[in-house]
Amino acid sequence: MRLVHLDLKGAAPRVSYLEQVFPLLSQLGANGVLIEYEDMFPFKGELEILRSPYAYSEEDIERIQQLAEQHKLEVVPLVQTFGHVEFILKHEKYQHLREVERFPNSFNPHVPDTLALLKSVLSQVIEKHRRSSWIHIGADEVFHLGEGTDSKNWMSQHKGDVGTMYLRHIKEVLGFLTAQYWGLRVLMWDDMLRKISVGALRGEGTGMAVLAPVPGSPAAPAVCPPRQASSPVPAGASALPWGNVALGEAQGAPGSLLLPAPTSPLPAEYDHYSVLCELLPVSIPSLAICLQTLVNGGFTEEAKRKVLDVLGLDSVQLEQSTCEGRGAFPGAEIYHMVEQVNGHLKESILKVLEEESAIKGWFSPYHRKRQFGNPRNMESFGSKVLKLHEDWESFVRDLRAQLDRIYFPDTVEEWLEENVNPYLDQLRDLVRDYR
Repeated sequence: MRLVHLDLKGAAPRVSYLEQVFPLLSQLGANGVLIEYEDMFPFKGELEILRSPYAYSEEDIERIQQLAEQHKLEVVPLVQTFGHVEFILKHEKYQHLREVERFPNSFNPHVPDTLALLKSVLSQVIEKHRRSSWIHIGADEVFHLGEGTDSKNWMSQHKGDVGTMYLRHIKEVLGFLTAQYWGLRVLMWDDMLRKISVGALRGEGTGMAVLAPVPGSPAAPAVCPPRQASSPVPAGASALPWGNVALGEAQGAPGSLLLPAPTSPLPAEYDHYSVLCELLPVSIPSLAICLQTLVNGGFTEEAKRKVLDVLGLDSVQLEQSTCEGRGAFPGAEIYHMVEQVNGHLKESILKVLEEESAIKGWFSPYHRKRQFGNPRNMESFGSKVLKLHEDWESFVRDLRAQLDRIYFPDTVEEWLEENVNPYLDQLRDLVRDYR
């Protein structure tokens, strides 16, 4: 299984863009998509509070599955069942289900309402994905587990540890899925399991068939720093032993647990409180290289040729983390425009503001605040500043139009607010005062 992980929190693309992306993923060697909907799923009834104002409709969910089927991509829905549940626990309605009351990251596994809620969430998602033979339950990075009062009391009374407590909750989730959806296979991230002793794993007897990654394989999502606007091309792609796994003891239980290594175009957002990381069109070259590395067992010349051919690029330089050529992939325009923002916006504006001597000497913050200055000196920099301002405003209008084709308004506004406005606003303010 070569799964592309679509993490939809924060920067979910419109379905019309997925119509362009799914055939590309198939061409590049993917045979499945792991879809982490979070608040983009059209939850109903008591769960409706979890929906984003821009959540996909039921018709959208059906369309996504049709597109996947059309391009031979298996859909694996991902529902977080322990950690990374800010999209649920940020709501006051569910605050009582937090492991630690102050933090909305993780569920308290001792409150009966936690499992009841998870059953509802899982049921609604699975019911809309009856073609899927897999479900992913997340379960990674369960921050603060064991720090809550209920957990401390449980460990004290049962002489247990955090690992055993973690496994008990996972076992309950698996038990529900096994009983309710016979034959549905379950995936999860493996980072929490790595910290648990073999004795505890055997003791809990969850009936797992575990595929454990070898060193170097990406069994958890790749990550980049928060507020990163562009995806690095994976320079070590040729050396990664991806796809190699060691098979653990399989007990053949229904709903057995497998740990694959999906390919991820990096998170759109770390959680519901962080800034956006990067946009999907910007990460496509990196994703293409990862997929072809998986297909070919390394970033071979054949893999490189395939990436260049499919994406319409002239070259990729892994060491410099750059691509050259116009590109013919969906969103290539945004890819190049984000390069312009990263490489020139800040630099060009700061150069005028900080290096133009007439501005420093005759149009300082003191002059601007009191609204006085000598026209002779002001005119010496005015045309340059006005031209720069006009060029960037025109560029941003074009960028916004491109972003609007792919993203919903909240994503467009946040991306521009974080990546463009901190610099362009300085120029806007200067032009306003100059006029």
